[in-house]
Amino acid sequence: MAPQESTPIAQPAGLPTAEEIMEPSPMAQMRKRVFGHYGIIIGGSTLLLIVLVAIFAPLLAPFDPILDQDLADKLKPPFWHDSPKYDPAHPLGTDLQGRDYLTRLMYGAQISLLIGFSAMLISLVIGTTLGVAAGYFGGRVDIIITFIITTRLSMPVVLVALAVVSLIGSSLWIVIGVLGLLIWDQFAVVMRSATMQIRNLDYVAAARACGCSTFHIVAKEIMPNVVNHLIVVATLEMAHAILLEAALSFLGLGVQPPTPSWGLMISEAKGMMFFDAWLIGIPGAALFALILSINLLGDGVRDVTAPENRN
Repeated sequence: MAPQESTPIAQPAGLPTAEEIMEPSPMAQMRKRVFGHYGIIIGGSTLLLIVLVAIFAPLLAPFDPILDQDLADKLKPPFWHDSPKYDPAHPLGTDLQGRDYLTRLMYGAQISLLIGFSAMLISLVIGTTLGVAAGYFGGRVDIIITFIITTRLSMPVVLVALAVVSLIGSSLWIVIGVLGLLIWDQFAVVMRSATMQIRNLDYVAAARACGCSTFHIVAKEIMPNVVNHLIVVATLEMAHAILLEAALSFLGLGVQPPTPSWGLMISEAKGMMFFDAWLIGIPGAALFALILSINLLGDGVRDVTAPENRN
């Protein structure tokens, strides 16, 4: 005899399904929060676009940012200017040396992202190490580290950076090192406060009672619970480093010409501000978009990873 096919049990009318009774999985909740957060969508999309342009600049850029210059083609207007001097080969125009502005803008994104990310990593390591040590151990360690943080906060970043760069010279890697050694204070302050709130909680006390080492407690119990604070500070400090680099380059003590840098492009065009304002407006708008996207993304990541703390 052929086996009888089992008929599915009909769902009684009016009763909820199993999917409706069970709560969504953590990953489903995370995806819903991510794709429902406008800050992450806008900031992440803009930042991703800038990163892709920076990575593929050698393939996308129509000219060399340094060598391809022609004084006969200087100050070509961008495409939105209705001028007979407009050249389709230079959609964003040319600078005072006849270099393609779109090309220098693409390569300038590389410089800004490299300096911002590298300086942020250096400051993250220094500030997080000091802040977690002060917050976890307390006592004399906290007093010494607090004194170091207070000393650092008493020094104006821009003036110290200007003094150091003017004494030892300015180059890309010197600017990264100087900025990384000057902007760690926010990491230290936030990590110290967050660690002090966590070190006396029950799960940390239980780890101590089980005989866990200090490294294990810090790495496994404390750091995962302060990562939200770390994300916010990291994005703020990355944006801070990019702005400081632009300020140093504008003052002539940052990235040196002919290296393309958005701050340097603004500095080179400041004399034409009242005649060809687009020379300042284009790199200024790119700098504004980069800083805004980093801050929106960092704030959004913090929101979706700790939604209970949102206002």
